[in-house]
Amino acid sequence: MTAVAAPVSALAHNYHPLPVTLASGSGSWVTDVDGRRYLDLLAGYSALNFGHRHPALVAAAHAQLDRLTLTSRAFDHDLLEPFATALAGLVGPLLVGTPMVLPMNTGAEAVETAIKAARKWGYEVKGVPAGRATIVVADGNFHGRTTTIVSFSSDPEARDGFGPYTPGFVSVPYGDAAALAAVIDETTVAVLLEPVQGEQGVVVPPPGYLPAVRALCDDAGVLLVADEIQSGLGRTGTTLACETWGVRPDLVTLGKALGGGIVPVSAVVGRDDVLGVLTAGTHGSTFGGNPLACAVGIAVVELLSTGQVQAAARVRGEQLGARLAPLVADGLLGDVRRIGLWAGLDLPASAASAAGPSSAPGSSSARPATGRELCERLLARGVLAKDTHGSTIRLAPPLTITEPELDQALDALTAALA
Repeated sequence: MTAVAAPVSALAHNYHPLPVTLASGSGSWVTDVDGRRYLDLLAGYSALNFGHRHPALVAAAHAQLDRLTLTSRAFDHDLLEPFATALAGLVGPLLVGTPMVLPMNTGAEAVETAIKAARKWGYEVKGVPAGRATIVVADGNFHGRTTTIVSFSSDPEARDGFGPYTPGFVSVPYGDAAALAAVIDETTVAVLLEPVQGEQGVVVPPPGYLPAVRALCDDAGVLLVADEIQSGLGRTGTTLACETWGVRPDLVTLGKALGGGIVPVSAVVGRDDVLGVLTAGTHGSTFGGNPLACAVGIAVVELLSTGQVQAAARVRGEQLGARLAPLVADGLLGDVRRIGLWAGLDLPASAASAAGPSSAPGSSSARPATGRELCERLLARGVLAKDTHGSTIRLAPPLTITEPELDQALDALTAALA
């Protein structure tokens, strides 16, 4: 019999997805092309904070599709100012100064925008000599995958092969305020940090770290830029993760959940005297702030404005923590880091040797050896999650997940670990 060659994909291989092909979704559930349902504990890396096809967000998108979808920024449209006003009203009180909003599309674009604004502010306002501005970042960061951003990544997989690298960044250990203080000098215009390092495995900083960073920035006249693309808009049980430590950034980058899982929407929100240095022609985006994005973004702000989504994240987060703690105590997990409805789970250091070479996805006779294998076991049990950095997986369910749904997912996790 002649072997049938596997079909050649026309798709570039820059992802290694789990072996499932999804066709539909609603709330916390997705369904594959064969009709099997799964609980989604990844939620699009927090882009689906409100679940799949939230009725209010879908309705807003449908209504706008019948009106106007794109103008470019060559013209204003009737939702651009309302979107900026709504977002500034939600986030502005959590920041320093009078808020201004600059809409973009993707999270990486928002970070690039913040970098450009901080540099230009450094030259025009702070008086840093031309071409010498530096920005302090943290080891283990993940701010996107553009050439500028990967230039200051400490992840070889994200960085290697993409040089020459953009200068102007100084990296220090995350969580170490003394190391940060040691590198701030007259060329420093900003400190760019994730309040919680999501891609690194939901790494939560020491309690006094962010307040110390804020104080250092104040003393040196340096901007604090918080990347809240994954952590913001309810994920940590607060509108911004920075609220957890009582810290107000100068600029915050938002994305993912801002588009409700429907369209890519991002923004930089922050001090008007900083974003105000970006004048006509100095920065822009054809699709940034388009009418469809603004319609969905306004609906997202309305969902968050009552505080009910954030409160639900706190309640379900406590449930998540209560279920994960015994797994650490029993040795099934090595460590758990949790904030709100967001957790990083590390397999025990002994997992690989305990599992042995015969370990296979779905095997009930050996523990999972890697985060990927654990995710494959969860997939077999009807739960979607994502691994990172070898032996870690992240759990970020929709903030709308119900108590029984979360229990069902955690039952599957317990069985997959045993």
